[in-house]
Amino acid sequence: MTQPLSGVQRFALEISHALARVTRARGEPPPVMLTPAATIAGSATPDLPRRMVGRWHGQVWEQLELPRAARDGVLLNLGNTAPLWGGKRIVIIHDAGIFSQPGSYSWKFRLWYRLLHTLLRHTRAQLVTVSEFSRTELSRYLRIPPGRIAVMSEGAEHITRVPPDTTILTRHGLAPRQFVLVVGNLAPHKNLARLDALARVLAMRGIPLVISGRVNTTIFNASGMQSLPRPATYIGRVSDQELRALYGAAACFVFPSLYEGFGLPPVEAMACGCPVVAADIPVLHEICGPAALYADPLDPEAIARGVTYLLDTPAMAEDMRAAGLARAAGYTWDRAAQSLLEIARNMTP
Repeated sequence: MTQPLSGVQRFALEISHALARVTRARGEPPPVMLTPAATIAGSATPDLPRRMVGRWHGQVWEQLELPRAARDGVLLNLGNTAPLWGGKRIVIIHDAGIFSQPGSYSWKFRLWYRLLHTLLRHTRAQLVTVSEFSRTELSRYLRIPPGRIAVMSEGAEHITRVPPDTTILTRHGLAPRQFVLVVGNLAPHKNLARLDALARVLAMRGIPLVISGRVNTTIFNASGMQSLPRPATYIGRVSDQELRALYGAAACFVFPSLYEGFGLPPVEAMACGCPVVAADIPVLHEICGPAALYADPLDPEAIARGVTYLLDTPAMAEDMRAAGLARAAGYTWDRAAQSLLEIARNMTP
């Protein structure tokens, strides 16, 4: 709630909102949010009871003070890290990227997370991840049986709950169905550099390639950042309202990532009725199913061909819109929260 909203932060925030909704609807006591001694304000924060514990913050707070405060309950850790000691703990590890994509992360971040995850495997913590692909990856890198890792899903309806802010289109001179959208950052595994061929093909057609997002260099490896494809329109980080407008107006959405634990942006795009061209990698097949068009992420020309095929085949684009809407409807945060609560109940004596 105090960091820029990217994948893990989005998950934690939305699942917390959903935990509040689901428990309230069931008439059950809601989870209590334990926070360090810092002010957390804003109307977008989850409607959960909060308790401020400890005097420290950061990893010292999480490793020393948090487990003591949570010793009488089940501690839900939503963002890849957790105390190494204490009572019942659920740790959601979103992917194995720190092991499989080392060049994407700063050495400090990589070293700490590898150590933490390796040590967590020797504890009694219940590990949870967000796809079958990630379960297989984590099982392999942590050298534990897949059965030790539970799987829950994610949701996408948050993007359709906000009204579209179409001023983003006006500011950048974007016409509906006359641009192609990308959401990502310049970390190597996001693979944006291989969109150069697509950018050139679109430029010849007078269609902008629009790229939204930015990079947190405290996490990602700044020296390994890729250059932006050219020519492209880079619009930086946008609000949810602006993103909703972009998804809704784009001719299609391109997601060329080489590695994901789940892959939320293509599901968000589908929820907004935007056809998707996705990287031909196992996790995106698992998440998007037949509702996306796939292209080899290592072949820039294949990505360009996939996008131009959708642009040149309106009937296929309409079919993909309908299929995407149906696919995205299966991913809801309330359903994800129910799965997480069930995992927690199974840990309760």
